[in-house]
Amino acid sequence: MRSVSEEPVPLHEEFIYCCGAATHVLKCGPWKDLSKDESKNLPRLLFMIIPGNPGLAGYYRTFIQALYCGLNQQYPVWVVSHAGHCKPPSGMEMIEDTDIKELEDVFGLNGQVEHKLNFLKKNVSKDIKLVLIAHSIGCYITLEMMKRASELQVLRSVLLFPTIERMAQSPQGKLMTPLLCKLRYALYMPVYLLSFLPEGVKASLVRFALRGMKTCDESSITTSVNLFSVDCIANILYMASQEMMKVVERDSTTIKQNLKKLIFYYGTGDSWCPQHYYDEIKMDFPDGDIRLCEKGLRHAFVLDASKEMAAMITDWLQDDLTKL
Repeated sequence: MRSVSEEPVPLHEEFIYCCGAATHVLKCGPWKDLSKDESKNLPRLLFMIIPGNPGLAGYYRTFIQALYCGLNQQYPVWVVSHAGHCKPPSGMEMIEDTDIKELEDVFGLNGQVEHKLNFLKKNVSKDIKLVLIAHSIGCYITLEMMKRASELQVLRSVLLFPTIERMAQSPQGKLMTPLLCKLRYALYMPVYLLSFLPEGVKASLVRFALRGMKTCDESSITTSVNLFSVDCIANILYMASQEMMKVVERDSTTIKQNLKKLIFYYGTGDSWCPQHYYDEIKMDFPDGDIRLCEKGLRHAFVLDASKEMAAMITDWLQDDLTKL
């Protein structure tokens, strides 16, 4: 492995329908199509990012570029947005205009799990091994994917700041649950009114909201402007409300069955998954690769520490990759 390159990396961007919902995909590397089984040029491994919430692919732009460079540009690194967590380009609706409904409640938590499995089924050859890198609620989604589709060739799953249990009981959950479950509709009107502002003004508002950070990733500011879309924010808040209600007990059975494939990375000051969650899972799985952040990274690491996180992950996976 070499250190993360500072050189810009070409990125392929797609807006597609997956399970009938608008989906934003960012692909790092020259491989744009991994679905052709007969191709001899397919890579052996795909790094796929399962985002947190908001699940906008743009937040992970710098992260996947840094990860791709850290992997010596040998493997494709893709990030797939959550269903409906993007502002579709002009001419594309949030929901596909078709009589066939592929999935009930695609914007809900269960729907997002099926959305990722459907994406892999339609876009990635079953012969390609996977490294799933999940963030926040993406970790819950990833464990569900491994549970529901044991045929997936998962080499490793890296679970960053994992919200996989007792979300409503966490410090942030106690604050947000009443808002998300009872008052979220009240947020739609302000967002609707703000959506009429010029793009430059929206960007200025985002910069003001993130002013406390010393170095904020520019792609995070650009991506955050999409949050001024009512459709986008409605899907984000709806999914979040389901997280508070459905992410309760840790799925220790799935963790035990896949323990050797999992890397957990908990924060020390994370109000979504506090440190005693780390202490308890560490006690329950003493042989697991369960790490505690020593660098003071925030839960939303993509805002200011994408390159640092990418460098750590490439270091963690060196042994796995040399065995391929």
